[in-house]
Amino acid sequence: MAFRKALKRTVMVGGGAIATVFGLSQVIEYRKKQARLALVAAESELKVPFADELPARQEQLAALQNTEEFDVLVVGGGATGVGCALDAVTRNLKTALVERSDFSSGTSSRSTKLIHGGVRYLQKAIMQLDYEQVPSPPHHVFSLSLLQAYLSLLSPWQQYKMVKEALLERANLLEIAPHLSAPLPIMLPVYKWWQLPYYWAGIKMYDVVAGIHCLKSSYVLSKSKALELFPMLKKDKLVGAIVYYDGQHNDARMNLAIGLTAARYGAAVANYTEVVHLLKSTDPQTGKQKVCGAHCRDVITGKEFDVKAKCVINATGPFTDSLRKMDNQESQNICQPSAGVHIVIPGYYSPDNMGLLDPATSDGRVIFFLPWENMTIAGTTDTPTSVTAHPIPGEDDINFILREVRNYLSADVEVRRGDVLAAWSGIRPLVTDPNSKDTQSICRNHVVSISDSGLVTIAGGKWTTYRSMAEETLDAAVERLALSAGPCKTVGLMLDGAKGWTPTFYIRLVQDYGLEKEVAQHLASTYGAKAYDVAKIAQVTGQRWPIVGKRLVSEFPYIEAEVLYAIKEYACTAIDIIARRTRLGFLNVQAADEALPRIVEIMGKELDWSQEKRTAELDAARKFLYHEMGYRSRSEQLTKTSEINLDYQEVVRYKKRFHKFDKDRKGFITTVDVQQVLENINVHIDENSLHEILNEVDLNKNGQVEIDEFLQLMSAVKKGQVSDSRLAILMKTVEESLDKRGPVTVDRSGGGV
Repeated sequence: MAFRKALKRTVMVGGGAIATVFGLSQVIEYRKKQARLALVAAESELKVPFADELPARQEQLAALQNTEEFDVLVVGGGATGVGCALDAVTRNLKTALVERSDFSSGTSSRSTKLIHGGVRYLQKAIMQLDYEQVPSPPHHVFSLSLLQAYLSLLSPWQQYKMVKEALLERANLLEIAPHLSAPLPIMLPVYKWWQLPYYWAGIKMYDVVAGIHCLKSSYVLSKSKALELFPMLKKDKLVGAIVYYDGQHNDARMNLAIGLTAARYGAAVANYTEVVHLLKSTDPQTGKQKVCGAHCRDVITGKEFDVKAKCVINATGPFTDSLRKMDNQESQNICQPSAGVHIVIPGYYSPDNMGLLDPATSDGRVIFFLPWENMTIAGTTDTPTSVTAHPIPGEDDINFILREVRNYLSADVEVRRGDVLAAWSGIRPLVTDPNSKDTQSICRNHVVSISDSGLVTIAGGKWTTYRSMAEETLDAAVERLALSAGPCKTVGLMLDGAKGWTPTFYIRLVQDYGLEKEVAQHLASTYGAKAYDVAKIAQVTGQRWPIVGKRLVSEFPYIEAEVLYAIKEYACTAIDIIARRTRLGFLNVQAADEALPRIVEIMGKELDWSQEKRTAELDAARKFLYHEMGYRSRSEQLTKTSEINLDYQEVVRYKKRFHKFDKDRKGFITTVDVQQVLENINVHIDENSLHEILNEVDLNKNGQVEIDEFLQLMSAVKKGQVSDSRLAILMKTVEESLDKRGPVTVDRSGGGV
């Protein structure tokens, strides 16, 4: 009976929504837009010069300082900012972009890595659908006085339109950067019979809204088939599952590819260049002050200079209101930041090519559980926060995600806190009424506003719609500020590395350069056809195979040549390398920490860093890993075990193991002690590696591991707070080897934080 009522309700609501949403006029509107985009793509033959070689950062800074006046100056190097720069330069506008940190250093590198339309927004559009006509916003331009009034009128219809636009942009992004993005099947497990038709109707509508741009049709799975495809799934009460498709990408690399494409088309782009204050001049016709550029500072050298521009675009994400207040101190805040935390756990927690969606967590949020870069990413949370350039993942958020993951995985799979390899927090720049305190119910829409002094602001939105947001922003700027420019030309415009790439491109890298298959696949999927440029500078290994390509760390496919190539792509710090040119810091903070000395050595030699500078870079990068990437959590987990949770027999066993290294009963061990034991069984590990292994457990950082620290470690391992500690594995293996004279391995098999 309950099932029939639920089914009837689903059919009534879903059917009514479909009849409303997909009325004849809407279908016609959709087809017209498709035709318009196809026409633009076909007719927009770019007449903008394209550079094969990227200008060096110093050349870009010189262009910023020496150009008399730019048409457009974009402030902000996230997805929206670089999107605006690419849109502007391909309209033949003289374009500049400045970013106070690195490209994609903020929210744009800390996403869920999905290119999606927003399933939950479509659900809201259906379930909350009203039939009142919502007025369209003023053409392109929002006056700030109308902004709050418009936001109060946002309805489910607007949510539907946003989903529809995002799905169109999803298709475009997958087309223009095929090396960086791909369709990903996502499973929605169903544990109640009545939910099956309900979720099926919603997911099918997602397909219908996508229309001809539907990646692949969604489908229903039986319980047995669902478990076959996702064997880690909880079996109890499982009814079946629904699988739908969205896109997935390497967000930081995608951001960089857009920016590099803009640079190749002639935009003067510079990271580590901050706006100190806006420049203004008096309009001779109106007598009013107008924004005419920005006074900037090179963060690396401290040099300050003016950049003149007819139009200044504020695309600073969570910092939108800060730049608006530079223009007018009385400006009211239009952004309400929301923090989203993600964690990375080992790849064995999920299938290689199937994600998972938890549509209703214990507190009503949505959790994604996705394979990414041979690991598993889980998130996100959605909580109000303050704006900061260095958001820190909270332990409560990490544990919330782990609890939700446990709810969907089999009891056979022990989800351990110690398996968290990295964790980060990103700040979403939600557009909202400043009096609102609930960010979970806010639609990720965007607004374009132009102040009385001419500052153009693009705020809100989502990663997927960066291109259409940029188009709308430039259309508004061209119209309001009378810039001489043609129509948008970014639909179908291939991004850096896309031309010449094919799914089998990596094979040529293996055959032509002697790279490992895994390394070649990584290079091809990161740089596209530009991977040849990286392979050409790869060092010879001195081994029979691979011929070239020295890895930074053994278990990841990143090679030393990428550090050199990253400098050409405007990397200025070691953090740029581990966080955005490679994704090592986002995948495994311990591995990133191990790679840092070599990364700093390579950069120091190439950039002629002093020893003082190298030390500062190493310290800054480790601080970044410790605070922003979740490394701090590991120390906290060990500290929490100050009350050692071991029984008497366990304490005796572990003390015996410890004393095999501490033969003099000093109460602590050092690298010398470990090295001496290893020599007895003919095993050699270099001193730096041993230091790193002991440093993972050395809580007070005195260069030695006390017996209490070792017992705390083993207690944490027992509780699941720490997993696969290399010291624990090493000491256990050595103990066995001393008895059996077997081989010793210290390869990290997980290494949680």
